Amino acid sequence: MAVFGCAGCGAVLTAAVSQVALPIHLADAHWESLHPPLLEAGSYALDPAPYGPPWRQWDEVGPDEAAERGRFAPFGALSDGPSDTVLLAPGDTRGTGLILERAGGHCRGIDGRDGPNLACLGCDLPVGTRMDDCGCWQVVRLLPQAVVRLPGPPERPVMDWADLLATGALWHRLAEYRDIPAGVALARVVAAAGGAPVEVAAGPAAELLGPALGALLPAGEGAKRLDLAGPEFGEPAADLALVPVHPQTGDVWQPRAGAVPVPVDAALWAELAFPSQRTRLPVVGGLPAGVERDDPLPPHPWYPFRPSGEAFRYTLARMPAVREPWLRAIHDRAR
Repeated sequence: MAVFGCAGCGAVLTAAVSQVALPIHLADAHWESLHPPLLEAGSYALDPAPYGPPWRQWDEVGPDEAAERGRFAPFGALSDGPSDTVLLAPGDTRGTGLILERAGGHCRGIDGRDGPNLACLGCDLPVGTRMDDCGCWQVVRLLPQAVVRLPGPPERPVMDWADLLATGALWHRLAEYRDIPAGVALARVVAAAGGAPVEVAAGPAAELLGPALGALLPAGEGAKRLDLAGPEFGEPAADLALVPVHPQTGDVWQPRAGAVPVPVDAALWAELAFPSQRTRLPVVGGLPAGVERDDPLPPHPWYPFRPSGEAFRYTLARMPAVREPWLRAIHDRAR
C-alpha cells in the first residue's frame, strides 16, 4: 500500500492507502447538493488528465492542442494544471493544514478555485487541493510534484470476480448517483453502435438505456443487439455486451462470444445483472383478514430516471471517435 509524504521535508501526509481504478463518477456531480467522499477510506486513485488552474476555453486552445490532452470535442474549460494528481478521501490525509487565503468556495465549502489549498505542516509546502463544496465530490488531490511515495504495508490482494460478487463489494454507497455511470455507459454504447440502431434485450438494461438510445440513434433495419454479459451471468448472444470494469484494477471483463465489450461501472452492472428481489410481504403466509400494513410506502422519484447528460457529453468529448461527423452531431445535439 502507499503512504504519501511531503517532497519538501519527508513528513507523512496520508494514511496507508491502496490503489483503485479512477471512479467513473468524476464525469458529473449533482448541482447544489452535498456529496460524500468520492473514494472509500483507505484507497486512492490517479487521475491522468490535467487538473487545476489556470484554465483555458476550447476556442483559446484549439482542436489540435486539445486532442493532445485527450479532448476531442468542446466540453468545459481545459486545465493547464498537472497530470496524475493523487485522489483520496479527505479523512485519509495527515499532517496538512488549510491555506486560508485559498479557501474560496460557494456557500457550503471549498471548491479549489484558487489552486492548491493544503500545505504540509512541517514545511508549509503547498501539497494538494481539498474540495467539499456543494456540487463537488469530497476529495483531496495531491500534487504529483509535491509528494513522494513512502514505504507502506503490503498491498491488499486483488479480489477476483467471484469474491466481489459473493461479498457484495460491487454494491457501493454511490448508488444514488447511478445516473452518472449510466450516462457514461450510454455514451460508450452510442459510440460502439457506429451509427446503427440498437435493440436492447428486455430487462433492466432496456429500462435504463432503451429510451435514450431510441432518441439518439436512428430506427430501422440492421439494428445491433445489446445485452448484459459478465461473471456469474453468462454471455447471451449479442453484438454489443455491457460488461463490468474491475473496481480495483480497472480491467474490463472480456466476453468470449465475439460481442464488442462496452465497459460499465461495476456497481451499475451488478444492479442490472442481479436486480434486488426483495419484497415487503412476509416470507411465509400473509396478513390476517382486516389487517392493513402501516409501513411507509417505498420512495418514488418525482420524474423518470434519465442517464446524466453531463456524463454523456463528458465521455463523448474524450473519445477520438467523436470527431466523426455522425457522432459529433449527437454530441452537439445533446448540448
